[in-house]
Parts: sequence; C-alpha cells; structure tokens
Amino acid sequence: MTHCTITSAPGKVLLTGGYLVLEQAFSGSVVGTSSRFYTVIQSSSEPNHISVRSPQFEQAHWEYQVLDTLELKPLTLENNNKFVETALQVTLQLIQDKHVLKSGLDIIIVGDNDFYSQRAQLQAQGLLNTAESLASLEPFCFTHATLASVHKTGLGSSAALITSLVAGLLLYFGRIEDVTSDENKRWIHNTAQFVHCFAQGKVGSGFDVSSAVWGSHRYTRFNPDILKPMMNNLNTSIESLICQEWDNQVVPFSLPIGFDLVLADIDAGSHTPTLVSKVLEWKKKMPEQANALWKELGKYNTSVENHFRSLVNLHHQNPKEYEETLKACGSLQCNDWSSENKVAAELKSLAHDFNQVRSLLRKMGEYSDVPIEPQEQTELLDACMQVPGVIMAGVPGAGGYDAIFCIVLSEESKTQVRQVWKSWTKLSVGPLLSQADSNGITRPLFDQVPGLSRFISK
Repeated sequence: MTHCTITSAPGKVLLTGGYLVLEQAFSGSVVGTSSRFYTVIQSSSEPNHISVRSPQFEQAHWEYQVLDTLELKPLTLENNNKFVETALQVTLQLIQDKHVLKSGLDIIIVGDNDFYSQRAQLQAQGLLNTAESLASLEPFCFTHATLASVHKTGLGSSAALITSLVAGLLLYFGRIEDVTSDENKRWIHNTAQFVHCFAQGKVGSGFDVSSAVWGSHRYTRFNPDILKPMMNNLNTSIESLICQEWDNQVVPFSLPIGFDLVLADIDAGSHTPTLVSKVLEWKKKMPEQANALWKELGKYNTSVENHFRSLVNLHHQNPKEYEETLKACGSLQCNDWSSENKVAAELKSLAHDFNQVRSLLRKMGEYSDVPIEPQEQTELLDACMQVPGVIMAGVPGAGGYDAIFCIVLSEESKTQVRQVWKSWTKLSVGPLLSQADSNGITRPLFDQVPGLSRFISK
C-alpha cells in the first residue's frame, strides 16, 4: 500500500449546557464517543488533482483541480460539499506552497455506523432494531442516501468529519507533526472551527468541534468576534487567525468509574438550528425571564459536573466502598437510594440535581414554545428512570425529538433500559452502540480500524 495518513475524530454528547454553551458566561459537560470519523489521505498519480470520496453515500465523490494560486477549481459541479471544499481551501492557504501537490491527493472519509440511522439497513436484512442486530452489520455501512437526505442521530457528524479531515491534511502536508501536543491540537481546533463555521455560514457554539479535538471535557466557548471578520471572505490570509490564542477553555472531564453512557436514536429528528433560533428569539424578547432561568440552570449544570468530579475523587480515596455502593445502587431505583456514606450521598445528589436540569429545560421549552424535552420524550425518560441503576436520563444538547441518553451503573441496568426502548410504542426508539470515550483526535494505524481496508487502494 502507498504511504497514507489516517486521522480519526470522535462524535459527542452534550450532557449539560444545552443552549447555555452559546454564551461565554456558561460552560457545558461534553462527552466524546466511541463512534468516530476516519480520514485516509494517499498520494495519487495525477498532479494538482484532489479526489474526495465518502463511499457510504450516494453522489459523494468530489474532484478539484488546484490552480497555481492554490485556489480550488471544482471539477464536479453537482452536489458540491461546502464543508469539504472549505477544509481543502483553508488548509492549502495555510500551507502556501504550490509544490505540495506535485502528486495529487486521494482522500477517503468514512464514519462509524452510529452517526446515521441504520433502520433501513436492518429492515432490508430482516433484522430487528436491537443492539445485537446493529453489532452484526459491517463497519461503515452504505446508507442508501445522499449526505443531504441521510437521517443523522445527533452525534456531531459534520464536526467529526471536518476535524478528522483538517487534522489529516495538516499532517499530510507537514504543517503539524502529531495530533498529541497542545500546540498542534490548538492548530487543528482553530482551523476546523473556522472551516465548520464558514461552511455553515454562522458562528455556532463550537462545542462539537472542540469535542472532536479534545474528547470529553468541560467546554467554555471562544468569543465569536474572533471569527466574524473572516466569515465573508475565504481569500483573506487566515494564518494569523489560526495561530493566535483563542479564549476557549477546555478542562478535562470524564464519567466516573462504573458509569456507562447508553444512547438511543428516535425516529423523529429535530432541526437543531430552528430550535436554537427560537430559544434565542425568546431570550431577546424576555431578557429578565430568560436570564434568571439561564442563571439557575447554569448553577445546576455546574453542580452536576461537580458531583461527577467528586465521585472520581471518592473512587481514588476508597475504591472498595465506592464499588460496593455502586453495586448496591445498581440494583435499586434511584428514589430508593440511601445516603449512608459519601458515595451514596453524591449519587443521590447527582440524580436529584440532573432532574432539576431537566425540569429547567422543560420550563425553557414552555417559555420559548420549543420542544426541548417534548412530552413524548418526558414519558420515555421517566420510564427509563424507573429502571434500577439508572442515575440520569435526558435529551442531549439542544434537545428535541432525535435522541436520548441514559447513564447507568450496571450491565443489567443497560439491558433493562434497552428493553424499555424495545417495548416502547409511543415513539420509535432504537439503540445505538456508541459508548463514552474520553479520547479526542487520534492517528490510528491502518490495521486498528476494522473494515477500513475495503475502501483503500493498495
């Protein structure tokens, strides 16, 4: 096989901080996922030519000629992908060396199955929508859809795609030497963040790109004014923008030992930008009401994070007591947990405070007329909370109808939660296989990624 560069970036789940992460005054707890995007870059025999394929999709092959000015000339005029094109154009501007493409590029981008609903795939094979059926599918399934029409599961596919592509290009061209140093992660983050915002046409909160770079962490956004001067002109020199220290804050964070994240795809997706714009419209019209609610919600979000950190510390201090307490709580509904020791007290407080987060999100939804935690989701989440060993159940990020998460304390709890989903009739609920994974951007070896070989030319 010719020399190739492989990079990988994770999806995300925003446990707390939905909407509030839009403002620098607040933070959010974001968890990276085991579901990842992979970019493979190989040299080709055609000078100044770039081919990009996303073989899981229909009409997902884009070709470009690189001009002497390092500008891109699209050779495929239909189905242009602004995310891919912007990533290529920005990276070439950073390299500023027209000799780098004396041999062209052949780029493959694939994402793990959990980024997209596999319902059609399962039906076509006569399989039930269960975790066991999902595990039997081949990696990187063909979606039978275009990128525009595919049903996403809300794990942050565009941010993971862009981050893996940007990191791969920066590595391939030698602009960075690895993806592990703080300096190189900053380069990847700033470049991917700009590309993602420019391609979307707006400066979002940025937590999804941040998670794709750093994995699980407490996220506080960058000042959006950093990017605004560059949002209308891609031809402006952007190296100074990428090089500078942004004011985003990344504080490492992970779920405590014994906590298991379980995700579900709901077959009734929400359009996140619409939800966000309606909430912001309410906040503008009713600033006193909104600011008071956001302040209280921010307090409980911080409290949830602090409980997580306390539990991590309690495990370090007394692993035996911690494990015994988790085992005991894993067999009881959270309402029946005692406060007999520090671990039990923290678990009980965590469940209580996250319930307050849910309550405040519902109140925000009522005030803004936005289905942040719709009634149908509330009924499902409440049913999940009745399962022994479930400590949290909620809607990630901006909420809506497209996904839910649960955090459980035992394997039996996970099985029972999935049984609730399977038997639920008011919504079509399907499990995802993705788990919490604190790792951010990585550079895996070819043999470490099952299923990747079938897309790669030897």
